[in-house]
Amino acid sequence: MQRLPLPERTGWRGRAAELGFTFADMGGEPYWDETSAYRFTLDEIETRIEDPATELHALCREAVERAVASEEWLDRLGIPAVHHDLVAQSWRAGEPELYGRFDLAYDGTSEAKLLEYNADTPTSLYESASFQWLWLEEAKAEGLIPADADQFNAIHEALVDRWAALAEQGADIHFAADQDNPEDYATVEALAWAAREAGLGAHFTDLAAIGLSTEGQFTDSADRVIGTLFKLYPWEDMLRDEFAAHLAPSGTRFIEPPWKAILSNKGLLPLLWELAPGHPNLLPAFFAADVAEALTGGTPAPRVAEAFAAAEAQLSRGHVLKPLFSREGAGVEIVEGGRAAEASPDRAYSHHPMIVQALAPLPAFEGFHPVLGAWIVGETCAGLGIREDRARITQDLSRFKPHFIEG
Repeated sequence: MQRLPLPERTGWRGRAAELGFTFADMGGEPYWDETSAYRFTLDEIETRIEDPATELHALCREAVERAVASEEWLDRLGIPAVHHDLVAQSWRAGEPELYGRFDLAYDGTSEAKLLEYNADTPTSLYESASFQWLWLEEAKAEGLIPADADQFNAIHEALVDRWAALAEQGADIHFAADQDNPEDYATVEALAWAAREAGLGAHFTDLAAIGLSTEGQFTDSADRVIGTLFKLYPWEDMLRDEFAAHLAPSGTRFIEPPWKAILSNKGLLPLLWELAPGHPNLLPAFFAADVAEALTGGTPAPRVAEAFAAAEAQLSRGHVLKPLFSREGAGVEIVEGGRAAEASPDRAYSHHPMIVQALAPLPAFEGFHPVLGAWIVGETCAGLGIREDRARITQDLSRFKPHFIEG
């Protein structure tokens, strides 16, 4: 893994505008940044990123199986009791998943470590699947990178295949997002593009325009009944929405399915550590309340106490506090040597229960810290996107960097 300075492509901003990539710059700063790119070897991609991410996803499915069998775990994961059955039944019915993104810390030498799983509403999809591939082709054509360079990027093709497996030819899918958020719109458009290639109908509807018919069915702005809905709206909010009571009786098929609520919050991290303590791609993680109880002489569950005792020295050197629910690094705080070393200025989610996770130091390349986004489509890792920031906490304006494979 190397970060290499590169010339920018000729006229790439015009190409971005032409393709509707309207958020290539955000807040007066570049979001898409091709003044450098990350280079990997094929073996590194396959053995350090692709295979571990696929294995982690399988472990996440084991975590769902554990959680749906336990009212205690569903409570700890912040799922309202009134919706426990909705979540559990969606898993037991085998409702299929579409996609997700693991955020990994990787320095090119050590094993990649899971920071979190964006399993329900991951964005940066358009940049990863489409614009990054265009960069590869044009950068090769201009001689900016080797002509035989490749990229770990089968995301779009995998999504086409996945949509074909999820729905019958000709079926209509509604795609909902905030129409005023360009990044969210780009994400659902990338997914809809894949659905159309799979032979499905794709209709966009603004989240705010979804209504309820007199028969209790969800409808779009044209009063069409929504049979299948992909929603860029997280389950933790949907389960607390004023329409939550209508989710089950509506008859709508949701993508992602309700059981993804188990994987889309930071409580998954201690659940995974309990399932597979010492896993090479996991970091010790616990609920902060359990840690506080252990440190003050309380009596957390024996399994938690034993695992914490084994990890206490590592946690004391450095750990990260994360809210159960958060987006774009909000509420995250890095603690080193017992003191707060870095914190996100956005505290919007800090009222939620906190998770303690051992610190995985991010590598530094010319002052930037990359986080690798390993994309899962279905149950397999299909591609890679990279975000970097001068801060050690990846946030909403962190830059997206292209990558290529050589050797």
